[in-house]
Amino acid sequence: MTNATPLFPPCADGTRLGLGGAPLGNLFRAISEADASTLVSTALADGCVAVDTAPHYGHGLSEHRIGAAVRATGATPKISTKVGRLLIADCNAQREQNSYVNILPFNQHWDFSARGIRRSIEDSLQRLGVARLGAVFIHDCDRANHGEAYPAVLEQVVGESLPELRRLVGEGVIEAVGLGVNDVQVCLDVLDRADLDCLLLAGRYSLLDQQALPRLLPLCVKRNIRIALGGVFNSGILATGAGSGTEPPKFNYAAATDVWIEKTRQLEHVCLEFGVPLRAAALQFPLAHSAIEIVMVGAQSVDQWRDARAMMSVAIPPAFWHALRERKLVPADAPLPGGA
Repeated sequence: MTNATPLFPPCADGTRLGLGGAPLGNLFRAISEADASTLVSTALADGCVAVDTAPHYGHGLSEHRIGAAVRATGATPKISTKVGRLLIADCNAQREQNSYVNILPFNQHWDFSARGIRRSIEDSLQRLGVARLGAVFIHDCDRANHGEAYPAVLEQVVGESLPELRRLVGEGVIEAVGLGVNDVQVCLDVLDRADLDCLLLAGRYSLLDQQALPRLLPLCVKRNIRIALGGVFNSGILATGAGSGTEPPKFNYAAATDVWIEKTRQLEHVCLEFGVPLRAAALQFPLAHSAIEIVMVGAQSVDQWRDARAMMSVAIPPAFWHALRERKLVPADAPLPGGA
């Protein structure tokens, strides 16, 4: 895939890495205001241009923190956010919800209506303190989140959400329209009936899980749909490894099952054999596919951000990638970095 102007630009030094904002909403653990500010400011100073967030992340906390850091530094990154959930003020709201802790005093309300989409954009602009957004993704409109209501949600996404977002593009408020999901089927269902500019796809094309490879990624290449890839560590297991502690590592926001732990151990064995950090392999592998424009890393600290930048520049020998393919740890048709 070639585009003269990237929708998700690389860092100033060409590193195809963006900052994912879920941890800035206190995902799994709280981050102090000072540490959050330092993290965003450091990423921006490193030339990071692509920053992603959502109202869901800490019930607006991530958007507030990113906006404050952007104003303090004077940087002008492309900020993407999401729609589909409205935040309703409630002084009695629980301060821990959906794996986020110490969140802001709001409750979430699903709303994929045209009116709800416009309200969500207006609220996000206020929280971020900006007048224009980059990509806007319809968030979590899949069957896993909506169950039996999924067909109705799909109809509303195609009939109301997307047309309203297109109107906002025409008004110059947003730049591009897509889905922000960790489910492949909802992308295929929407693309069967509508056009999208981009996807924020989390966890479904990684060193561990390649569900998006057979159908979705070729379709995106054919239709020039650009992908910002989130969840490249599959919520943690590809960053921490399989581990040997009493608690299993996280996969897809939950405790990893034995299947994923065993496959990770096999990946770790090959990494040890070739002297390749697992994190480096996890970050570099998906970028070999022409559908993937950038990897968004959800760093929780400056150290994690800097580690991700370092892992992106690790030289990985072609023999390592071939070993993964030969041992069937990655599919035979998955492109390998460097044309290995």
